[in-house]
Amino acid sequence: MTFKEHFNIPNDIIYLNTPGNGLLPKSSLNWRKKWEDDFFETNGELRDKQPEFIDGVKSTVASFFGANKNNTFLTPNFSFGYSTLIDLLPENLSYLVLEDEYPSLQYPIVNRKLQHSVAPFTAEVEKDLLNAIEKQKPDVLIFSIVQYISGLMIDLNFIKEIKSTYPNLLIIADGTQYLGTEPFNFETSGIDALGGSGYKWLLSGFGNGFMMLSDDFKSWLEELRLDIPLPQVAMWKDKSLLDTFFEPGHQDTLSHGTLQQGLLFLENLGLDNIKEHVTTVKNEAYKLLLERDLILPYIAEREVKSSLINVQINPELYPNLINSGIKCFPRGTGIRIGIHLYNDLRDIQNFVNIIESIR
Repeated sequence: MTFKEHFNIPNDIIYLNTPGNGLLPKSSLNWRKKWEDDFFETNGELRDKQPEFIDGVKSTVASFFGANKNNTFLTPNFSFGYSTLIDLLPENLSYLVLEDEYPSLQYPIVNRKLQHSVAPFTAEVEKDLLNAIEKQKPDVLIFSIVQYISGLMIDLNFIKEIKSTYPNLLIIADGTQYLGTEPFNFETSGIDALGGSGYKWLLSGFGNGFMMLSDDFKSWLEELRLDIPLPQVAMWKDKSLLDTFFEPGHQDTLSHGTLQQGLLFLENLGLDNIKEHVTTVKNEAYKLLLERDLILPYIAEREVKSSLINVQINPELYPNLINSGIKCFPRGTGIRIGIHLYNDLRDIQNFVNIIESIR
């Protein structure tokens, strides 16, 4: 079975990413149907097994991303986990954020009136970040691994170098636009806290997300609150202190179970295989679009390129693309597309042909 056959995509539709949604595999739909049926059973035990089930999902997330299960927290989405984390940090810390960052990453710093500086956004973004770190001396660096408007991907080797050079700099990242496109190991990444939502390349729909912490970062957060007693009530007796912040109440087993199914689906296909496929398709897309001068100049100059591409055609042509069967979305100065395992070379060629016919 090809990658594409795992998804219910009509032949006349080229799915190149809507405002943010990834697709769900057929296997996840089947799992959700059975789960809903079993959950509805009056005499069933499924509802009573929520803690054990959520613990199993957490194990899957931690294993998939090379994280410590005890440092992994399930959240409704990235934004909740990230805002919770920011509120756990001392208020006197200073932050460095990239220009035009994802609102859920940048605005919690603004609306809490926290001290922050903004690094410029150019083709040499890693150099810009390094200069800003040296000049501003922030306590915390926050960034999206892949930028949601331009599709620019931060070089992850650069992040390891930064952590090696500035070991006391806290590094917090959003992986939503990146995770699921290639193998990734959190423990060796140099990142202190990495969160994500499952709706994108993890093929898991809405209502699920996670936050992973490094051992040192988690220990430091716990030390900040040594004066807070652990829960004593029976129903929370197994919760850690950080659990009470990131996972304070009942969790949706259907949503988090869908995340687990998405990860198991990707794991079964093999992330190395997915990376190879996505790389082949995205390289063809860049080749054809660069030939037509349709790539942002500062993206064209970079060696590291993501599978999220802002195609420089008039955003007003968006309705024409939709009517032509292209699932995409206007972002910034162009139309953003996203390439994943359910796309193939034919999709890219058809997309370029349609662009040529309407612009």
